[in-house]
Amino acid sequence: MILTTIILIPAVAGLLAWPLARASETAARWLALLANIATLVIGISIWLTELGSLDMGTAGEWIVGERWQWIPRFGINFHLAVDGLSLLMVLLTSFLGAVSVIISWNEITERVGFFHFNLLWILAGINGVFMSMDLFLFYFFWEIMLVPMYFLIAIWGHERRIYAATKFFLFTQLSGLFMLISILGLYFYNHAVTGHYTFNYMELRSLTIPIDVARWLMLGFLIAFAVKLPAVPFHTWLADAHTEAPTAGSVILAGLLLKTGAYGLIRFVLPLFPDAAHEIAPLAMTIGVIGILYGALLAFGQTDLKRLVAYTSVSHLGFVLLGVFAFTELSMQGAIMEMICHGLSTGGLFILVGALQQKTHTRDMNEMGGLWGQIPRMGGLAMFFALASLGLPGLGNFVGEFLVLIGSFDVATWLTVLAAVGLVAATIYSLWIMQRVFHGEKRKDYKITDLPLHHTVVLGAMIIVLVWLGLYPRPILNTSRPTVTKVQEMMKSQQTTELESSTHAFEGQRR
Repeated sequence: MILTTIILIPAVAGLLAWPLARASETAARWLALLANIATLVIGISIWLTELGSLDMGTAGEWIVGERWQWIPRFGINFHLAVDGLSLLMVLLTSFLGAVSVIISWNEITERVGFFHFNLLWILAGINGVFMSMDLFLFYFFWEIMLVPMYFLIAIWGHERRIYAATKFFLFTQLSGLFMLISILGLYFYNHAVTGHYTFNYMELRSLTIPIDVARWLMLGFLIAFAVKLPAVPFHTWLADAHTEAPTAGSVILAGLLLKTGAYGLIRFVLPLFPDAAHEIAPLAMTIGVIGILYGALLAFGQTDLKRLVAYTSVSHLGFVLLGVFAFTELSMQGAIMEMICHGLSTGGLFILVGALQQKTHTRDMNEMGGLWGQIPRMGGLAMFFALASLGLPGLGNFVGEFLVLIGSFDVATWLTVLAAVGLVAATIYSLWIMQRVFHGEKRKDYKITDLPLHHTVVLGAMIIVLVWLGLYPRPILNTSRPTVTKVQEMMKSQQTTELESSTHAFEGQRR
């Protein structure tokens, strides 16, 4: 039950932290932190156990799996499994979960128990999304993420928190309903073909679905994942949610919730609907490139520092959309690397913005400037994460974006060239942050102290990971390769099946 434990630990810890905070808020914080450390240790132990077989290319598709009957009458099972992709996402979830608890230590002072309850249940839901192999169970965990995040923004957010939380809820809930309709459509279509009902991912992905049906079924999944990614034009909820959320909420949003959309594209859209995915690929890659350039343009127009960082996510995740729908091994591995590194680099920027807002009580860059002399440690850390965000060689973001560009070039040359322009734009707005906030003329005389030790330790750990991924990405690439290879094989086999069916039909007409 090792995978079930990864979900249960944060869920149970959340239930315990809520009442525990009435006796001791510090004890509730430590419980939340230890729960995330425990899930991280479990994930690392699985990874280290399987890393050798992954390096040698002898690992099977699934590393660990668990399955029990839940509602057998309707073909619903509690079915969890991890492959290389989902294992990496679980590790990222546990790591950023621990980071979120630490950075909230002094920031969250009201309803501490309920805050950690919501935070831990978001993490439990995210882990469930990454490990579910039953589509009903997947949707169940997909919805579990939603309500705690609403409370996180609405209760502990900033000035317009109710508006932002409601907008986030409506966008994600409505798009999730489209996915539910597609899941049910797939469920009933499978019964019509095979004679039995099931939500089992392994069985459903083996179906050969006519293209006219596949287009409509894929659309529901695509809308839900595009909203969560977010892809243009479904991105409008993101800046409001990020701007009004507490720092931990912004880290979870940028580092994890957005990644569930990218994960869904790789896990469900491509394997379940390969022909329809091939049809929509040019449009999806075009939207990805539009997101890269438009997100950068929106970032240039911001004076709110947190809103600027939020729009950079639209730009960076455009590379993920481009890489996924280019369908090459390099581009898809680059997309996965970008998912991980974006979570770390943008999460680091949000931590710094949150700390700066606590000290200056503003996010307006027009009221900042010349702060390096007072807070040099924060300035140095901000410089590092700005360089990571712009894709400096030697850091993890560069590896991800470079692989996406190399893998996509032969598939969509001009779109790749336009995407490369986005790297130039990222350089400009990343360095613009440093100029407006830490250099130039001092606009106000703030009496502030430098970054506290616990923030420095957390950001230092994130820096170590980003440097490691930039200099030695092989473990991540080897871990994700079996997943990428399997997705490509399934898409090719489906195309071969369709081609053979068309050939047989043509020969029959000739006779």
